[in-house]
Amino acid sequence: MVKLRLKRCGRKQRAVYRIVAIDVRSRREGKDLQKVGFYDPIKNQTYLNVPAILYFLEKGAQPTETVQDILKNAEVFKELRPNQSKFN
Repeated sequence: MVKLRLKRCGRKQRAVYRIVAIDVRSRREGKDLQKVGFYDPIKNQTYLNVPAILYFLEKGAQPTETVQDILKNAEVFKELRPNQSKFN
């Protein structure tokens, strides 16, 4: 199973996160399938590769709670097909 989750980057006390599609059994810093976004909680900036995110969601990837909140704020779920809108 694939999840969309955060992968920690940056230095000590200045964490930034990559949003990645990764296998459930991998650890947080493990090998990811694809990088699909970027999140900086300090500057409150996000960059999302929306087509890649929609591709993984349509294939059954489950976002974590934090990633789901980021995607809701960016209104990514509105772009899903109506039968795929289980995250609203």
